[in-house]
Amino acid sequence: MMTELLPSYLQGAWWTSSSEGGTVVRDASTGEEIVRVDSAGIDLAGAVAYARTVGQQSLGALTFHQRAMLLKQMAVVLTEHKEELYELSKRSGSTVRDSYADVDGGIGVLFTYSSKGRRELPNAKVLLDGPVEPLSKDGSFLGRHVYTRLPGVAVQINAFNFPMWGALEKFAPAFLAGVPSIVKPATPTGYIAEAWVRILVDSGLLPDGSLQLVSGSLPGIFDLLRLGDLVAFTGSASTAAGLRAQTADGVRFTSETDSINASVLGPDATPDTPEFEAYVKQLMIELTTKAGQKCTAIRRAIVPAPLVGPLVAALRAKIAERVVIGDPHAGSVTMGPLVSIAQRDEVLRQVAALREAGGELLLGSVDAPEVVHADGTTGPAPEGAFVAPMLVGFADTTAPAVHEIEAFGPVSSVLGYSTVAEAAELVGRGGGSLVTSVATKDPEVATELLTRIAAYNGRVLFLNRDDAKTSTGHGSPVPHLVHGGPGRAGGGEELGGIRAVMHFMQRTAIQGTPEILTAITGVWHTGAVTDRAVHPFRKSLAELRLGDQVESGLRELSLEDIEAFAHSTGDTFYAHMDEEAAEANPFFGGRVAHGYLLVSWAAGLFVSPEPGPVLANYGLENLRFVTPVKPGDAIRVTLTAKQIIPRETDEYGEVRWDAVIHNQRDEIVATYDVLTLVEKELAPAA
Repeated sequence: MMTELLPSYLQGAWWTSSSEGGTVVRDASTGEEIVRVDSAGIDLAGAVAYARTVGQQSLGALTFHQRAMLLKQMAVVLTEHKEELYELSKRSGSTVRDSYADVDGGIGVLFTYSSKGRRELPNAKVLLDGPVEPLSKDGSFLGRHVYTRLPGVAVQINAFNFPMWGALEKFAPAFLAGVPSIVKPATPTGYIAEAWVRILVDSGLLPDGSLQLVSGSLPGIFDLLRLGDLVAFTGSASTAAGLRAQTADGVRFTSETDSINASVLGPDATPDTPEFEAYVKQLMIELTTKAGQKCTAIRRAIVPAPLVGPLVAALRAKIAERVVIGDPHAGSVTMGPLVSIAQRDEVLRQVAALREAGGELLLGSVDAPEVVHADGTTGPAPEGAFVAPMLVGFADTTAPAVHEIEAFGPVSSVLGYSTVAEAAELVGRGGGSLVTSVATKDPEVATELLTRIAAYNGRVLFLNRDDAKTSTGHGSPVPHLVHGGPGRAGGGEELGGIRAVMHFMQRTAIQGTPEILTAITGVWHTGAVTDRAVHPFRKSLAELRLGDQVESGLRELSLEDIEAFAHSTGDTFYAHMDEEAAEANPFFGGRVAHGYLLVSWAAGLFVSPEPGPVLANYGLENLRFVTPVKPGDAIRVTLTAKQIIPRETDEYGEVRWDAVIHNQRDEIVATYDVLTLVEKELAPAA
């Protein structure tokens, strides 16, 4: 009976090729057939058109916050199905611990982007970038930068090692930006990608056209792409170069590719220190997690030359203590096989190349290991893709092969160094990496290494006794920080919080009147229309409009007011209390009021004190004191509704108010933003 074909999800429906051929995907431990993969006959032109029309329309109807809420709901649904995803992942060679990085990691990306989207983005469809740029003396002509979403489709081509995390870390920021995705998983683990996509499709949470899945190849896809589209690729550097060459002008192409990552053991991290122990443990984890099939794994262990022997001995002991190789279905197994026989053979070929270039096998063997089978028995597994952890030593640390050849499995090389400068030079020989970690307690070593290696890395992790237990680890990108690297690592960036959302958007400089910029951005600009008919604190969110404003009368300040504030707060800084010293101050020329006294008085001047829709003041931002206020001066305040942000899940929203304090000479004293929480609707009368 022919193995079943893996379906694709296209144009809102599941589709399966009529092909009788295709690539057979096998269980990495047993060689048993799982599924066939073939996209022969696929309508990619229809899928791209569907994304550009239906997908763009459905996502474009939503604000950042509405998309963020959907990401959270998707994360919750996938969490409910984690166990079945773990079980499925075992067939690719992943232990449950490996699946924490892939399954839980992918779900965590959704949760993170949901949270960041609601906290760091407006409940709007346009994102501002930077402050207003005045372009005329009278304020009638302004400029500023905005981000708007790309009008096309994001084609996301993923690697086999992380079929969930690798896809979702691209999908989440694209979705939050409002750009539909076509996801193409790698064939060896495409059945896991199909599973999580099916879960989301069945949940009904996906806006129409926001996500499509191609199980198999993408014939002719680059001929279909144009300005406004984007390709995000994860895989080998050689494949990335080939795909980039096919990409038309105007189509964005980002890549995250294999890199020869390094981990440096600081000269202070001798075998009797916690840093040495943390280094050995981290190296063991990076060798064995996902059987070393990670783009962020440690490929070069760079250690002080006298510590090469102690490091190898400590690592051998740690592996003997912690690592059990076998079928992930067996409970005792901590390291599974490589994803396929082909991948196993490729890793062994690269190990042979390293040895031919002068490498010496210091730990492990190229022979097939004895493994634990699913039933708990131990023995050979000729149909499985098992490889034991290996460490290759190089007497010539400058040999090109060690800095160029990557055995994408449980293989690292060890290089000895004499000085910190030499260690940094070895890091740089990798030609650009996703990550380098450094185990040191010495701030001077950390500083010197960072200044020498930062330009060659997308991320640098410092490991020592104080963060060893809390560190996410050398090989674990987090959604808050940039994932990517220069040179060989691809030259692209993924993740990095809201930075990744901006990758799916276009930054544009806009110029115009305050009124036009207010309408476009959803943020009031000085000079745009205002309304003082009703005190804005008496209006609910539903009634409030940008430009609603209150202007107070003047309140005069006396020396007694300044002294009373000083004594009640304890702020008796000389500029407020000592006339002679204040007179000598180059900024004041005499005693002046406290800045916080002025802000406090301003609140009293603009507030409407009766109970109403304004629920709370939760902060100030961008506070600047411009002109000192002296005894006998008076102040007034103008407060204008600047930005209105409804919260999707609450009965209230946020309002940002533009606050400007003037003195009696109409000079600006202070500027800042006041943040309040306001009811969406007025509470019914009792």
